[in-house]
Amino acid sequence: MGSIDPNTAQRGLHILIAGAGIGGLAAAIALRQQGHRVELFERSRLANEIGAAIHLTPNANAALLRLGIDGAKFGAVEVEKQLRIYTPTGEPLSIINHKEESGKWRCKWTLVHRANLHEGLKIAAQAPGPGIPAQLHASSKIVDIDPENASVTLESGETFTGDVVVGADGVHSLARSKLPGTNGIKTFSSGKNAFRFLLKRTEAQEDPETRSVVIENSAVDMWDSAEKRVVIYPCSNNELLNFVCIHPDTMSTINTSSDWDQEASKESLLEVYKNFNPQVLKLLGKADPQTLKVWPLLDMETLPTWVNGRMAVLGDAVHPFLPYRASGGAMAIEDGISLAVMLSEGITTQEVPERLQLYNKARHTRATTVQQMTRESAQPQSHEQMEMMTDYIYGHDEFDHSTYVLRKHLWSQLPAKYWRQPIVFGPMPGPRQDWWGRSRAQKSLKSTFQTASIRFKTSRTLLQNLLPNEKYSFTDPSTVAYASFSQTKLHGMDWLGGGGYRHLGLYIEGVQYKKADGDVVKGIYLPILFESLTDPIVSGREELGMPKLYTAIEAHERYNSYHMTTSWEGAVWGHFHLEDLEDQDPNTFPPPNVGKGDLVYRYMPQVGRAYKGRPEAEYAVLVPQEEEAKNVPSTIKRVRTTKNARFEIDALSWQSLPTLHHVISRLAEIPVDEIVSAKVVDGEGVADVSCARRIEEKL
Repeated sequence: MGSIDPNTAQRGLHILIAGAGIGGLAAAIALRQQGHRVELFERSRLANEIGAAIHLTPNANAALLRLGIDGAKFGAVEVEKQLRIYTPTGEPLSIINHKEESGKWRCKWTLVHRANLHEGLKIAAQAPGPGIPAQLHASSKIVDIDPENASVTLESGETFTGDVVVGADGVHSLARSKLPGTNGIKTFSSGKNAFRFLLKRTEAQEDPETRSVVIENSAVDMWDSAEKRVVIYPCSNNELLNFVCIHPDTMSTINTSSDWDQEASKESLLEVYKNFNPQVLKLLGKADPQTLKVWPLLDMETLPTWVNGRMAVLGDAVHPFLPYRASGGAMAIEDGISLAVMLSEGITTQEVPERLQLYNKARHTRATTVQQMTRESAQPQSHEQMEMMTDYIYGHDEFDHSTYVLRKHLWSQLPAKYWRQPIVFGPMPGPRQDWWGRSRAQKSLKSTFQTASIRFKTSRTLLQNLLPNEKYSFTDPSTVAYASFSQTKLHGMDWLGGGGYRHLGLYIEGVQYKKADGDVVKGIYLPILFESLTDPIVSGREELGMPKLYTAIEAHERYNSYHMTTSWEGAVWGHFHLEDLEDQDPNTFPPPNVGKGDLVYRYMPQVGRAYKGRPEAEYAVLVPQEEEAKNVPSTIKRVRTTKNARFEIDALSWQSLPTLHHVISRLAEIPVDEIVSAKVVDGEGVADVSCARRIEEKL
């Protein structure tokens, strides 16, 4: 059984690629750059690649540049002049200025000798660089593929087993026959063949009869009719001209049992195009009979899938293209890029089948759509039709597209995620989840808190007005109520990179919520919570329904005192003082809020003037503190108490507090009958409030 030298082994998948053409090599480069070990098996000796040129359209160059491949380094010519389209007899039909069009694309449109591109890809696949150089087996014909076990068997009888098999074995693909639902699906003639050959530009330039056609570098010329087409474009630094001559397959002979490129006679070429412009005929007459080839232009029904188990198929093996939109090579390169994105670094063998299905999802619709566009392009198109097709085909970056498909898949695999605006960037990291939506609960165990609170006696009647609706009420009908202003400094928060923030809330005791079924939920009601950092404000409002607003909170601690000020843009509205603090035994104090529950009211408005005043969401929320304490236990490290505490709240003015005056003015109305107690508690373990839940479903 064959294998890669164990001395070169490293973490990553072992990937076997059937075929070392443009698609197979592009996939090999992309996959090795993801840290995988790649072996390619090519039936030919790789002595000579086909003597023809291909287009590297903007989408193809976008993919190649991701791999570090710049076609200009091996003679690719930028299409920067004109595409000139004529009737067969030479009357102009359309002239498209490529320089003007090129501004639409991020990458260049280039023309390259296929042999040069292939050689460049072959070198890049095997050269030192990112990942392990690919191992290339020439003259290695594969006679069987096992998709489930990811193995290939060679004509020699040798078997290679890996983690993934990639079928990049062209139109006469063996890999395709291993796909489900492909019984009886074979390539068939599109009704057209194509002559191809290359010609030195100097030969055409030195002939007075043909010089005017080829005098301008970097231009593409086409003589077009419903049945026949001649296309000439440069490659190899404008030193060679590539000819593609499409015609009905009844006008040239193809041996269907032979390879797809076959020698053709110059006489048959000239006979097919005998009614074309004399300049065209003169150029065709310069073809070298030794290099003149004829290709059958093959088509195939759309396959239901390109993957099976641990095998994926790409390129012409699953979507052969007619040459009307210069997309055959480009789509194969895009396939390779997509496959490498899905088989990302660090993937396990167990994930392979699922990831290959994602490759199929990312590529199948696009490639088959482009395939249909090439079929339609066999007939002359209007300028509007051509523009629509080119925009769809060339205005695409497969790396970006496949990356987003993979991201959405990974997001979908994570249970119970919080999604907050803007959702296109993925689950929002916060106190309850990391950037992949996974729980952070255990990471909060070492976070620290310092809470300074002042408990006071006040008017129940006034506080009643801070409850959101009649479902909320006090459990005690007397006119006395108790409340606290409590400020907490949090630090060592994992979700903030070890940093922290402060929050200050008004906590009203002895409140109950009456459910629709008559049951009562009791707790401490939180009408307002100020925080000093945007991120917890946003996450708390959206994920928990907390009534959060911003304010700056400054605190300074002395030997036996603790002082706070609250402000907005320099306008100080609150002063809180705890003096004559005395240390107490922390073991005599229960963890914060044990046996209590926090009641809040979630309210989110609808969007649109017509819906002004209508809620998008409006319901009661309970934070059961006992459950929170079990989720993230808190440990009290120090407790200091005092009765010498006070606070003053100054409503200031609308000008000083333009966005807070309506809140602060109400807080300033709260009378303080008596300071009952005050304390500063230091501890470790900060709850993430993940137990918050709706009290009842919306009726």
